[in-house]
Amino acid sequence: MRNPIHKRIERFESWQHLTFMACLCERMYPNFQLFCEVSKRSDNAKIFQNILNLVWEHLTVKGAKINFENQLEKLETIIPDVNEFDFYGVFPAEDACQALSEVLHSIIAGETLEQAIKISRLSLATVATYLETQADRSLNEQELKNAPEIQDELDVQWQIYRLLNECEERDIELILGLKNEIRSSGISNIGLNFGQ
Repeated sequence: MRNPIHKRIERFESWQHLTFMACLCERMYPNFQLFCEVSKRSDNAKIFQNILNLVWEHLTVKGAKINFENQLEKLETIIPDVNEFDFYGVFPAEDACQALSEVLHSIIAGETLEQAIKISRLSLATVATYLETQADRSLNEQELKNAPEIQDELDVQWQIYRLLNECEERDIELILGLKNEIRSSGISNIGLNFGQ
């Protein structure tokens, strides 16, 4: 599915790409959290959250010294193996880990545009898979486009894009505002609300 946002974020600076990615990871986190709860791995959810917190810290604290290679190793130990579980929740959980892994790779490598587009696609793919699982069949492009859940995901991505696009330079208040808004809503990209 084409998302015109990908063309537009080419003009972003790396901090804008990273903020965009961190926001999408924050939206995917409840999927991982619920999976951890169901599979009795709640410590893994804490590890994920801690790593994501360090990404936010990297974006908002000048001169923060964080070893992201180390964080990537920690993340790799908690990525669920989809072959070990026979319930749907493992897929959005794996997607959330994949997205966070992309963020860490982009910080380590200093390449952000490609990863930002990848995570944007991944988050949409999570929603599409969710819809197909519910419908118990493959959905064509038009059906996916018309689905309110896909519309919601696109709207959120555009909203984050617009706010970041208005910034001339790195705006710590805006970055923290985005993080807090998404975190306090507690609603994932597939509509899970873990806080319920």
